[in-house]
Amino acid sequence: MSFRVGQGFDVHPFEEGRKLFLGGIEIPFSKGLKGHSDADALLHAIIDAMLGAAALGDIGQHFPDTDPAFKNADSTKLLKESYARVQEEGYSIINVDSTIVAERPKLSAYIPGIRNHIAEALGCNQNQISVKATTNEKMGFIGREEGIAVHAVVLLEKV
Repeated sequence: MSFRVGQGFDVHPFEEGRKLFLGGIEIPFSKGLKGHSDADALLHAIIDAMLGAAALGDIGQHFPDTDPAFKNADSTKLLKESYARVQEEGYSIINVDSTIVAERPKLSAYIPGIRNHIAEALGCNQNQISVKATTNEKMGFIGREEGIAVHAVVLLEKV
């Protein structure tokens, strides 16, 4: 068996007048994340981790923010397309582990739905998807509630 590990990171500032999406789920909040697509930092970090594990580059190479085709794009579609590219290389997901870093909004009530959505998008079991949330203890731009950061790790297996 051949295993590959990839790590991903994404960060977006908050922006007034946008909806907040994390893990493909709309989270009720007064601000959304600024970005060319729907700015779903969780799915973007997972995409980068997945592509990295398969040595396929990063999200910006596949879905550049300079391409109008991806303006306000649904990141769930980008996740599915990225996983299809990973599968074309002969890999399947063993597990995803991710951490959202945000002071607000509080996310614990949304995590089961987020895990379920990601598992459905990737065609795997919910027990293969881990999503955690933490704060930055009021330090830095996250602590000042200026944005959200996400770390993700993906383990792939050659099939």
